[in-house]
Amino acid sequence: MSADQVTILNLYPGHMNVYGDRGNVLTLRRRLEWRGFGVTVIDHHPGDAMPDPPDLVFGGGGQDAAQAFVQRDILTHRAQLSEWAENGTPMLMVCGMFQLFGHHTYTVGGSTLPGLGILDITTDAGGARLVGNTVTASDEFGALIGFENHGGRTHLGSGVTPLGAVPKGQGNNGIDGFEGARYKGIVGTYLHGPVLPKNPRLADHLIQAAVDRRFGPTKLLPLADPAVDDARASALTRRR
Repeated sequence: MSADQVTILNLYPGHMNVYGDRGNVLTLRRRLEWRGFGVTVIDHHPGDAMPDPPDLVFGGGGQDAAQAFVQRDILTHRAQLSEWAENGTPMLMVCGMFQLFGHHTYTVGGSTLPGLGILDITTDAGGARLVGNTVTASDEFGALIGFENHGGRTHLGSGVTPLGAVPKGQGNNGIDGFEGARYKGIVGTYLHGPVLPKNPRLADHLIQAAVDRRFGPTKLLPLADPAVDDARASALTRRR
């Protein structure tokens, strides 16, 4: 087994961690370790300097107050995050951090939060929250299972593609039938749960991209996921 080291940057875990989003980092760590990789997780908090370029970046969701608080810090790191994104660094951005990677987001309270502009998306304040179990149909990852709970309505520009269509749930805005966004190595999504334990194909996509970039083309050891398979089969039958 290899002792090669993979670095995961975890953005604002003390503020952006609703619905167990930190479990995404744990999933990435475990699926790397089960394959023999060493893993270093760097937690980035407001006021911290950014580290050397990581192999993978994660950011979760948070309440409006937490999102506004970290927004002031993340804008100071726009250049580094943009450079990593343009270079193809794999990233998973969920809910609030997904919004902050866009051009701007409007809060329910009427405030405008400028975003990083890395993703060609905008988010408007909506009416009733979009809440419930949801399934996204992805050509690459199959059925992506999750839980959505967001008031913002995100609209995709021409510079991104959807993560998938929504046969069950509301998706980005409850109107166009799409969920999430992709750009280069970035996956943005509203899927909580957390999303990666429920969707190992998506987790392994991010891992594959990270290890290929760091070590060159790498064949990942396959993992058996019987418990996940059973949980997914049950989740697909749940009502919204």
